[in-house]
Amino acid sequence: MTEIFHYTFMQNALLAGILVSLAAGIIGSLIVVNRLVFLTGGIAHSSYGGIGLAIYFSLPIFLGASLFTIATALLLAWLTFRRRHLSDTYIGMIWAVGMALGVIFVDLTPGYNVDLMSYLFGSILAVEHRDLWFMGLLLLGVLFFVHRWYRELLAISYDSEYAELRGIPSSRFYTLLLILSALTVVAAIKVVGLILVIALMTIPTHIAQHHSSTLYGMMIRSALLAALFTLAGLWLSYRYDLTSGACIILVGATGLIADALYRRFGPKAA
Repeated sequence: MTEIFHYTFMQNALLAGILVSLAAGIIGSLIVVNRLVFLTGGIAHSSYGGIGLAIYFSLPIFLGASLFTIATALLLAWLTFRRRHLSDTYIGMIWAVGMALGVIFVDLTPGYNVDLMSYLFGSILAVEHRDLWFMGLLLLGVLFFVHRWYRELLAISYDSEYAELRGIPSSRFYTLLLILSALTVVAAIKVVGLILVIALMTIPTHIAQHHSSTLYGMMIRSALLAALFTLAGLWLSYRYDLTSGACIILVGATGLIADALYRRFGPKAA
């Protein structure tokens, strides 16, 4: 077992898994309590447009996908905050258009030989040092954002109208949350792929939600669970030569079922 730590690619994968899991657990908690899962799903899948553009123009994938998803998040924030009754329509359209753009630009790429499966289902074993820098900076940004504006985030998460009356700019925090969600999605694509990325941000959060009485506690439990699922899935992937992203999500799903059974049949609190 310990021999896997001797390989540089495994060291990078373990570090990437921990960094992204912590960020996904924290941002995932905010996404769930603000009921933004479908919105973030739209951003995640539209990020394929950024991947296609980056491949076509020979840009770093993280750079292209990050810029595209930030633009998508800004557009969705502007549209959905003003016309909430049309949110599903806007999200569905941008989701589809983003993926279509990605497919077209990949088709137009001269000498196309890109392994698209690595973006759809993740390739954590191919993480490079520059990817780790991006993930580390993202985690620092997420921690700063939550620590600096925790009270405001708490207010808008549970009663945005009351928060607005207290002078908290809900629209600004709503936009910032979507931008951080977009960047977390881009980072997590390397770990579990864009098809499965929302599962990494919601399964640990759903479990943590049932065992937490505060948003702060929910973020900590969600981040730790995401890291646990990622490391266990990575080990299964290495041990049985399976796709890492799929293993991580199935480990999370197993944890979800186990938690549900425990809450249903386990000892009850007095």
